[in-house]
Order: sequence, then structure tokens, then C-alpha cells
Amino acid sequence: MEPFSTIIAPEELRESQKAALINLLSDEDPAVHEAVRRKILSLGPVTRTWLQPHTLSSDPLLRRRALELIRHFDRQAADDAFLGFCLRNGEEFDLEEGAWLLARTQYPDINIIAYQALLDSFVAELRQRIAFSQKPNQILGQINEYLFKELAITGNQKNYYDPDNSFLNRVLDRRTGNPITLCLLYIVVARRLRLPVVGVGLPGHFVCRYQSSSDEIYIDAFYHGRQLTRADCIQHLVRGHYDLNDDYLTPVSARRLFQRICRNLHQIFLQLEMSEPATRFQRYLVALGK
Repeated sequence: MEPFSTIIAPEELRESQKAALINLLSDEDPAVHEAVRRKILSLGPVTRTWLQPHTLSSDPLLRRRALELIRHFDRQAADDAFLGFCLRNGEEFDLEEGAWLLARTQYPDINIIAYQALLDSFVAELRQRIAFSQKPNQILGQINEYLFKELAITGNQKNYYDPDNSFLNRVLDRRTGNPITLCLLYIVVARRLRLPVVGVGLPGHFVCRYQSSSDEIYIDAFYHGRQLTRADCIQHLVRGHYDLNDDYLTPVSARRLFQRICRNLHQIFLQLEMSEPATRFQRYLVALGK
């Protein structure tokens, strides 16, 4: 290990030093591997270019470790991108852009364009089915029929606290999620259809609301899009012994919605004793609180 004890700028590494690091990266001795791993991490994302070819190595150990390091740098870049997005924007921002940036912090190699195309296909199908001259409850009913019956998107009641319930890409992959991310999906679809749907952060639950000059309809995306009235939402507050606070029934801003997602994930990762993601989500909460 002696040749790597001196700090060397990445651009100054000779090919022989890179080769030595790669050779030692597949060492079966945990202590050697950890020392080499720390060295490569200290050199920064520039190492990604000479690690990449080894993700196709015939040596499974080298392949796995090279891939793990690349994913570390990719996640670090995604982390910086999401933090920057939070700090640049005010109360309102593009919900879908925020959702994909957040998803990349956990799944840095996802194909966002493919997911956007999938959402576009949902909306294209709905445009063929919906007569926009109908009453709002009928339009919403057609959306619900397609999303929750035909596509079988549903609330994850069996594993409510699974972290994947909070990432839009995994909700689309598995067709299940928690109340807030299912509402996020519903809002993204509705906005593509130019429908006035927003998120409402009830305590202990999250719903959508269709609001026009003549109609106010609440939508529970976690329970197959069932349509609710304001009185139903007030009953939820009464049953949960919450104050009858009008703020609970007002739309939440994009920033507050993401605060809630990140707060949920922070608590979940703490419960799972996963310190690295818990620390990351604590940073996101700080950025969203500014």
C-alpha cells in the first residue's frame, strides 16, 4: 500500500498507479479493499472514467466493486443536483422535475426519459377516453378507472413504510406507493391533461383536490381514487382527534409536499438504522426549510 499513501491529484496518476489501484480493488482481504476504496473515493468522480471499463470485467468481485464506486459518485452528483434544486427554488416549483431529481438520489442510473414517455402514454390513452365536456366527477372517474383498475395502481397497505413507496420511478415500476407519492403521480397526470388538481396535506393522510369555480372534489389516490367531499375530509380530522383547522384543507406548495416526502423517508431510514440515507434526507430537509 505504500505507493498510495501520498496524496496525488487525479490528473497526476500514472497509468501504472491506476492499474495498481484496480488490481488491489479486487483483493479479497477486506482491509486492503477498504484502503483502496477510500483512496479511490478521495480522488473524486474523475476516477469514474477509468473505473467504467471494469464494470464489464470477467472478475465478478472487481466488476461489483467498480460498479459500487461508480454508483457512489453518481449518487453524490444526484445528491448535489437535488440540493441545488431545493436551494434555487421558492415555495412553488416543477413537481415532476423535483420528483425525478429526488428519485435519482436513490436510483442514480434511472432512465428518466423512459419514465416520462410512460407517463405521456398514460395521458395519451386518457385523452382518447375523456370527453372534457363532461362533469368533473365523470372526468375524474374515467381517470380513476384507467389508473386504478386497468393499470392496477394501488396503495401499498401491506408494506406501508417501504422506502420505495416514496420514489416516483418505483411507484411506476411496482404500481404501488404511499398516499403522498400516489397523489404526486395523480397530479402529474392531471396537469398533463390541464386539469386543476392540487395536493392537500391532511394530518395522517394525503389527498388530491380538483378545484374549479363551481366544483370542489377531493380524491384519495391511496384508495383507488375514491372521490370525497369536504365533509368527508372534516370527518377524517374528527376521527383522528385533530383540530378543525382550515389550513389542513388548503393546497400544499411544492416545497411543503417535498418536505413531507423527505421527512417520511428520513424517519423510515432512521427506523431501519440506515445511517447514510438518513443523513442525506436530513440535509434535504434543511435545504427545503430555507
